[in-house]
Amino acid sequence: MASFIKHTVRNNDFILHGNRTVFWEQEKALIVSDLHIGKTGHFRKSGIPVPPSVTREDMQRLVDSIQFFKPARLIIVGDLFHSLENKEHDWFLKWRNDFPGVEFILVKGNHDIIADTWYTNANITVAEKSLRQNGFLFVHHIEDVTEKDLEENYCFSGHIHPAVVIRGLGKQSLRFPCFYFTEQYAVLPAFGKFTGTYMVEPSKKEKAFAVVNNSVIPV
Repeated sequence: MASFIKHTVRNNDFILHGNRTVFWEQEKALIVSDLHIGKTGHFRKSGIPVPPSVTREDMQRLVDSIQFFKPARLIIVGDLFHSLENKEHDWFLKWRNDFPGVEFILVKGNHDIIADTWYTNANITVAEKSLRQNGFLFVHHIEDVTEKDLEENYCFSGHIHPAVVIRGLGKQSLRFPCFYFTEQYAVLPAFGKFTGTYMVEPSKKEKAFAVVNNSVIPV
C-alpha cells in the first residue's frame, strides 16, 4: 500500500498522505484538520488517565509531514485545540517556534476557544470563519457553507472526522478514517488520533481514501 496518493481537483494536485495530511502542490500548502491539541490533558484533568504520549505522537507525525513536503504554509481547517489552555498548549508553542519559516493559518473551529492574543503570540494567522484561495474555500464545517460558495469554490472542511468500513472476504469488517471527496467539497480525516469517527458512504460520483496503517488506499 502507498503512503500517499495524488488526487486532482479542478486542475490542482493534492497529495493525500498516510499521516492524515494533504499537500497542495500548486500552493506549497500543507492542509490538516482537527488536531484537538489539549484533549488528552482535558481528560486527565477530569481523572481519566490518558497518556500524554498521544499528543506527542500526533505532533511528531506533523513534524514528519512538514519535513517531507517542506510547505510554505500550514492551513489548519479548524479545531487546532480542544478546549482552554493546558500544558499541551505550551508544548505546541515550543514546537511552533521550531518552524519560523512556515506560515500557520487557522480557520477557527468550534473548539478553538482560547484567547486571540494566544494565537498572535504563537504567530498564527486566524480566519474566523473561512479562507479563500485561488478558487478553493477552507472552512471547518461544511454545513456553514452557502450554495453560492459551493458554486464559486471547491471547499475543504473537517469537523465530522469521516471514516469508512472495509469488509473482508468473510463477515469481518474494520473502520478506518478517510479522506472524503464529493463533487463540490472534501472532508478531511481528523489529524488527532484521540478522536471519534463518523461513517460516510460515498456514492458512485464520490471518492473516499482510507488511511490504513499510515498508508492511503482508495475505497
